[in-house]
Amino acid sequence: MQRIIDLFLSVVAAIVGIALSWPFWRDFEYWPESGIAWQVYFLLGFALAVYVFYVFLGAVRTLFLHDAWSREAQEAPADSAESNRT
Repeated sequence: MQRIIDLFLSVVAAIVGIALSWPFWRDFEYWPESGIAWQVYFLLGFALAVYVFYVFLGAVRTLFLHDAWSREAQEAPADSAESNRT
């Protein structure tokens, strides 16, 4: 389920990224002679953006998981030391 959510968030983020860049490529009115080349350019860019966002979300999740593990490891000896005192 988490992978589906990550994929959905990645697609939404890529769409938002293209929407935010709309004024730049629309106002400059740079269009290559081949419309197909322009479409391929945007499709490949969109696919790459989805992949980058997906990998980024996985990396962030891993970082938070490792942080949680390190906090548990730091708290575990303190808890066992307190239980040995009583």
